[in-house]
Amino acid sequence: MKIVVIGGTGLIGSKLVQNLRERGHDVLAAAPSTGVNSITREGLAQAMDGADIVVDVANAPSWEDQAVLDFFETSSRNLLAAEAAAGVRHHVALSIVGSERLPENGYFRAKVAQENLIKASGIPYTILRATQFFEFVGGIAQAATVGEEVCVSPALIQPMASDDVVAALAEVTLAAPVNGTVEVAGPEAMPLDELVRRFLRATQDTRKVVPDVHARYFGSVLDDQSLTPGKNPRLGAIRFEGWLGQSTAR
Repeated sequence: MKIVVIGGTGLIGSKLVQNLRERGHDVLAAAPSTGVNSITREGLAQAMDGADIVVDVANAPSWEDQAVLDFFETSSRNLLAAEAAAGVRHHVALSIVGSERLPENGYFRAKVAQENLIKASGIPYTILRATQFFEFVGGIAQAATVGEEVCVSPALIQPMASDDVVAALAEVTLAAPVNGTVEVAGPEAMPLDELVRRFLRATQDTRKVVPDVHARYFGSVLDDQSLTPGKNPRLGAIRFEGWLGQSTAR
């Protein structure tokens, strides 16, 4: 099959392209750097020509509230119109577990808007909602740092490795469209403050982690349901300690 991966040169996209090519599929890594731009529509019609499946893992260049909303709405509208014209049979999009539960977060609001456009498009689709990636824990800690303290919520989080995200994406991409949402999460839930503490310890970072139930996570106050999946999610296999061991050894 011909599969177009939008955002095919990023963290998830590049791994997904490799995974699908190893399975014998004709995969186009679509990104502005490869001549395909979902905002300007440059190269979009050509990329869609003969495509069976489109996987959208593109990320916004800016996290500012209006900019990120404009990016996901414009990109999704352009993609879906090009897919409809080309007769694409399955649209797959990567989204985030808990997006609708944290409306104060502009990025999450933009992902909900993206999901709604996909659902209304008439194109058969699968939305894969993943929990936060292990690769983002350092950024979470940095965003919550004041001086030598990292103030984060003790609410539960169930993070996962990007490799497990890619494995789940490949699986839903090659399956029939579900016309609905699938959730995938890491193998264990833990308090966010404990996750950050483990990361800092493994990277020999001396900052002190301070748990605070009122601490905001990119604008939102968390509870134990905010960033954890619902019933019966798909679970990744890679545990945080195993990922830490590999990433700190590099």
